[in-house]
Amino acid sequence: MIHHGHAAAGFDAVAEAFWDALGNDPAAGGSLAISRRGELVVDLWGGVADRRTGAPWTDQTVSVIFSCTKGLTALMVAQLVQQGLVDYGTPVVDIWPEFGAAGKGSATVRDLLAHQAGLSAPREAMTVDDIVDWERATSLLARQEPLWVPGEGWAYHAITHGWLGGELVRRLTGMSVGDYFRDSVVAPLGVDAWIGLPAEQGPRVAYMWAAQSLLELTEQRERDQHDPGQEWLQRAMTLGGALPADLVGDGTGFNDPRIRAAQIPGAGGIANARALATIWASTVVQTNGVRLLDDATLDAALVPQVDGPPVFDSPPPWPRWGMGFQLGSDARRYLSDSSFGHDGAGGQVAFADREHELGFAFLTAGMEADDLRATRVIDALRDVLAE
Repeated sequence: MIHHGHAAAGFDAVAEAFWDALGNDPAAGGSLAISRRGELVVDLWGGVADRRTGAPWTDQTVSVIFSCTKGLTALMVAQLVQQGLVDYGTPVVDIWPEFGAAGKGSATVRDLLAHQAGLSAPREAMTVDDIVDWERATSLLARQEPLWVPGEGWAYHAITHGWLGGELVRRLTGMSVGDYFRDSVVAPLGVDAWIGLPAEQGPRVAYMWAAQSLLELTEQRERDQHDPGQEWLQRAMTLGGALPADLVGDGTGFNDPRIRAAQIPGAGGIANARALATIWASTVVQTNGVRLLDDATLDAALVPQVDGPPVFDSPPPWPRWGMGFQLGSDARRYLSDSSFGHDGAGGQVAFADREHELGFAFLTAGMEADDLRATRVIDALRDVLAE
C-alpha cells in the first residue's frame, strides 16, 4: 500500500499504527488526522476508495461518517445553548409543540440528546421515501408513542437521534440542520464536511463496504429478531426496512446517492478525517482562528447522563453519554478522561480531548464489527503524548 500525507516529528508511531490498521488488504482505504493546539500534526491517507474500480484514496476523498454525525449534531445544540437560545432542561414542547403527542410532554432537550427520549426505533416501518423527507421523518417521531417513558431509561437512538436533535436546531434557528452546520461550523473553519451532500461532491465519496466480521454480526442480529428487545435494536438500525442491516450495499443504504443527499444527521454526515479533526479540535482550542465552544459550555454539555444498562437488554460494556456527546468508557476508549466525541458504524472515530487540546479522526471504507483499529491508533497516540 502506498502511504500519503505527513506526520510531525514525534508522531511516527501513530503513523505506523494507522498503516498497520489498514493492513495489507488490497481493498482497504482510509484516512487519519490529528490537530493539536491548532496545528495539523498528522494528516494521512492511503489505500483504495472504491474497491469496485480500484480508485485510490486521495487527499480529496471524503466518506460517510455514520454516527460520528451525532457528535456534530450535539455540537450544534451546544452552540445554541452557548448563545442562550435553549437550555438542556428545556421541555421539548416549548420548542417543538407537536412532540408532546402520545405522552411525551415531559421530555426535555437533555432526554433527546442522551438517548432517553423513548424513540430509539420507529413503531411504523419507514421507507427510503420517508427518511429522505425531513418533514415526514420528524412528524412520524413527533406523533409516535414512546417505547418507554422519556427520561426513565435509555437505548441507542441509532438513526432517529439526528432527526430529534436536528429538529431542535431547525426550530431554534429557522435553518435546516445541514445549512446551520455549513454556516456555523464548516464555513468558519474552512473544512470539507456536509450533512446533505451536494450533487457535485458525489464523485469524491468513498464506496463503503461491509467486511466479513460485520456481515456475520448483522446475520446474527437478523436471526435474533424474534426476541422483542432484539427486534427493537434491529429496527433502530434499519428503521423497519428503510436501510439494510449493515447500512450499506451496492447502491443501497448510505451508498445510495439519494440518501447521501438527504439531511440525516443521525448517520449521514460526509467528511474527511482532516475536517473532523479540525472541527473537534476547535471545540477545545482555537483552531483556524475559531473556537466553537467555550469551557463553560463544555462543562455543562459533558455532564454524564447515561452510564449503565439500556432498556433493551444487551451485554456490557455499555457506552456513556453526556448531552449527545459520547464520553469515554470500556465500550469506546478514547485518549483520556477529558475526551468526548462520537464513533460511527464500522470503525469511524472522531473526538476532542480537553487535556491535550486536540481533535482526532479515523475514517475507513471497510466496515468491521467490534473494531479495534482506531483504538490501537489512539493507544499509540497516548504513548506518544506521555513521552
